[in-house]
Amino acid sequence: MNFTKLVPNVFYADINEALKLFVDCLEFTIGHNELNTDHPFCVLEKDGLRINLFENKALAQEHNPEFRLVTDDIEAVYKKIASSFPEFLHPNLNKVTLRPWGAREFALMDKQLGVIIQQW
Repeated sequence: MNFTKLVPNVFYADINEALKLFVDCLEFTIGHNELNTDHPFCVLEKDGLRINLFENKALAQEHNPEFRLVTDDIEAVYKKIASSFPEFLHPNLNKVTLRPWGAREFALMDKQLGVIIQQW
């Protein structure tokens, strides 16, 4: 059995909040766009990664996912986000921190999602 990608589905009450985090802050691009429909949806892409975003208030209330983005230059990622989008820094992990398991991490959050940026 072989898998080539993991593509999470993330639900937001307001998909525009997700676009600010992923497109503006993390620099993903919109690869598929159904934002101007009755059921807004888009596929975001960056460096071979994909995320499906859906606007669905009921499902957003049920699902609060957290996932990790791994990088090979956490200091550069942190510097860019901290200077441009400090409002996304998680109050409990708002600086690059060496974790007990050996990874360096900092975290982001918006109203729906937690994202840990990690470098091993």
